[in-house]
Amino acid sequence: MSTRGIDFLDHWIANNVPETTKADVISVDELTHKLFVDAKALGIKREEIDEEVDSLYRTILDAIAHCDAGTPE
Repeated sequence: MSTRGIDFLDHWIANNVPETTKADVISVDELTHKLFVDAKALGIKREEIDEEVDSLYRTILDAIAHCDAGTPE
């Protein structure tokens, strides 16, 4: 278990998933790529993030849908 991985993911999503992002495969793919580039820059390995979620794709897609719904945090 990597607390560092899940903390990074939570903060990254909060700061990098814009409300205007569409919930489509291309947008999620681009965000996933950016996430791993940013993680690598901080010395966080992909495995540290992957082991914390069942599906990173679903996690990012859910974050986009959450923003689209306008649900307050």
